[in-house]
Amino acid sequence: MSHPIVSSTVAKMKKAVDHTLHEFDNIHTGKATPAMVENIHIEAYGSSMRIKDCAAISTPDSRMIAIQPWDRGVLQAVAKGIQKANIGLNPNIDGGIVRVPLPEMSRERRAEFVKVAHRHSEDGKVGVRKARHDGLDDIKKAKLPEDEAKRLEKEIQTITDKAIASIAEHLAHKEKDLLEVN
Repeated sequence: MSHPIVSSTVAKMKKAVDHTLHEFDNIHTGKATPAMVENIHIEAYGSSMRIKDCAAISTPDSRMIAIQPWDRGVLQAVAKGIQKANIGLNPNIDGGIVRVPLPEMSRERRAEFVKVAHRHSEDGKVGVRKARHDGLDDIKKAKLPEDEAKRLEKEIQTITDKAIASIAEHLAHKEKDLLEVN
């Protein structure tokens, strides 16, 4: 059974890693995925909502995203939201569907995305290290016996190393995907 301080630290680290992986999903590799647009906020029904909350998102092929709102009244809002998100996509309204073709990615654009992925990776590692620092502070504040404190510190360091390795591994996969020309 794990110590509550370790459990809390693990939860914070998991949150940092999950956030980093989510950010990686939002970087497009030239292959269409619903994740590229699902969290874009649009103005609909007098409030701000995500596209995935008001439409079905599909990828009919690797270069196209199709968004079919459940209410045709939000077609313009979806197209406008994608343009305002400034992610390099140009939506077209086709009947009751917003079609978003993915532009061909140049070598420079791919290199830009690799830099963005590295930045997200570094942010994730900082989040993991902050969780480790908070955990070590909690151990000091708890005034535990010295041997137990040392054991918990080692456990937290091991978990930190695994979390950072996980981020690095996912970064390597993302970088490979970004640099791979279809």
